[in-house]
Amino acid sequence: MEAFVATFQVELLAKLVVAILLGGAIGLEREVAGKPAGLRTNILICVGAALFMHLSIVVGDIGFSPDGHPYGDVTRIAAQIVTGVGFLGAGTIMQARGTIIGLTSAATIWVVAAIGATVGAGFYVQALGAGALVMIVLSGMGTLEHWLRRARRTVNATIRAQPGTALEDVSATLHRAGIRVVEHAIFDHVGDRTFELRLTGPSRQFEEARDHMLKRDDIFHFHVG
Repeated sequence: MEAFVATFQVELLAKLVVAILLGGAIGLEREVAGKPAGLRTNILICVGAALFMHLSIVVGDIGFSPDGHPYGDVTRIAAQIVTGVGFLGAGTIMQARGTIIGLTSAATIWVVAAIGATVGAGFYVQALGAGALVMIVLSGMGTLEHWLRRARRTVNATIRAQPGTALEDVSATLHRAGIRVVEHAIFDHVGDRTFELRLTGPSRQFEEARDHMLKRDDIFHFHVG
């Protein structure tokens, strides 16, 4: 019995150490990037998930009652990891001026919990592999994202046109230049109709879109910014 307890304690300690290392590595990247869920948060999530998963397995190994039913449900405790992480992830997502921020932090919390659960289940190699892939995505994709942002722009635009000008016609003209309308608002005034648009498309195409719009007889003004 003492040998079993000692083995149990060593195994649990090993899992927690691995969880600290993996959660810490991912959390450090988040901390350096100045994200809300940083070093301590990711370590605690990874360790907590590993601990809950380990406890779930231990409960499942307790045995069976005389009528053949298990004393513990091996899935019940582990399932609560997902529920708890969902609340934490939701707390990192915010909306500011129509833009959603914090989705990457929420996704990181979710995947760190999954890595912790994998460690808690004893799949160390798989957890290390997943942790390495997550680090590559978080730290190595920044250059690609920066290039994509430069290649594409999302901007606000104001268009003043003749009364009755249809949004469909304006959108079609922009679409011919490779620009897409993602949000719109229309305001009718005496003598003109104003379109407040949110546009997205390749950066190099906005000048062409402006030229197309101003060639139309029913467009008075086109401003991006």
